[in-house]
Amino acid sequence: MIPLRKGNKGEWSELYTFLKILSEGELYAADENLNKLYNIYYPIIKVLRVEQGREIEYHYSDQMIMIEDGANNHSIKMPIGEFKEKSLQLLNKIKKTKGSSFTFEEIEEFLNSIKYESLKAGSKNKSDIRIVVHDFNTGMKPTLGFSIKSRLGRASTLFNASKSTNLIFKIIGNVAEEDIYEINNINTRTNKIRNRLKKIEEKGFLLQYDRISSEIFDLNLQVIDSRMPEILSELVFYYYSGYGSNVRELIGLIKEKNPLNFNSSFGHDFYEYKFKAFLRDVALGMTPSKKWDGYFDATGGYIVVKEDGEIVSYHIYNQNEFQQYLLNNTKFDSPSSTRHDYGTVYEVDGDYFFNLNFQIRFN
Repeated sequence: MIPLRKGNKGEWSELYTFLKILSEGELYAADENLNKLYNIYYPIIKVLRVEQGREIEYHYSDQMIMIEDGANNHSIKMPIGEFKEKSLQLLNKIKKTKGSSFTFEEIEEFLNSIKYESLKAGSKNKSDIRIVVHDFNTGMKPTLGFSIKSRLGRASTLFNASKSTNLIFKIIGNVAEEDIYEINNINTRTNKIRNRLKKIEEKGFLLQYDRISSEIFDLNLQVIDSRMPEILSELVFYYYSGYGSNVRELIGLIKEKNPLNFNSSFGHDFYEYKFKAFLRDVALGMTPSKKWDGYFDATGGYIVVKEDGEIVSYHIYNQNEFQQYLLNNTKFDSPSSTRHDYGTVYEVDGDYFFNLNFQIRFN
């Protein structure tokens, strides 16, 4: 007996997006507040999937979806109405189900019939779905990769932490062994890192940004903007210092404090502009551990599954709205300090350091 597919709400949302997009035949853009823009949309020609190394095409033939498995020279037709019916059933299941992971037996036979095998797209890049669209602006029919983010379940992560994302701060001051012991033994159930930072300050020490643990990540940030490592270090420090977690609010704070001493006499929004570029590049392809060449994996952009099941997208033609959406809807979060090796005072060649790490999640 073939085991039932099992996935979390985000993974089932990828299937939901696939079914709903094929049943509707159009993909609409959104403004910065996720409102559908009825005057910006992309007619869908076909959807492409790779299953076990072979490409499968789903395209339209009258009121049917034609499913073509090129490797096996095999094709079948399914009514569009079935895709719509199954998308509504799946949406209802996702909304009603509690818990992190579940199966949906009622849809298994249909998925087998349309050759949809894997719930989760491969992890090599950030494209969760590939769609061939008709581009009204150019008249072309490009194949676009979209990253899918669902608001039906737990808030998804935009930027994941790793040991490569440690920001290294040098402790300025006359640090003694008893100071290290006292700071590192603060183990409050909540805000442990914040309380350790507070103790460092209480002892009269200063934290000075030194470098990023990963040279690749540091250079990736500099590709986006030469001052991005410093900007990021300031924002992460403000977050752990208790000024809040909302990205937009912290950008307002850093703009007010202007720690990098940009010339703001003409009202330029240096910090907001630069950090929106960081969020955009993270969303569409940049990762800490791989050289960033500026080419987006998610060449189409972002698809967002809203709480009511409506699907909207961001693409190059509404890039401003996409960047503003990312700024308005993300927050800093604390990853595991033990897993990612940060939040303790340590010594290297007579100098003392303290690492901070971060991840960025959707609100």
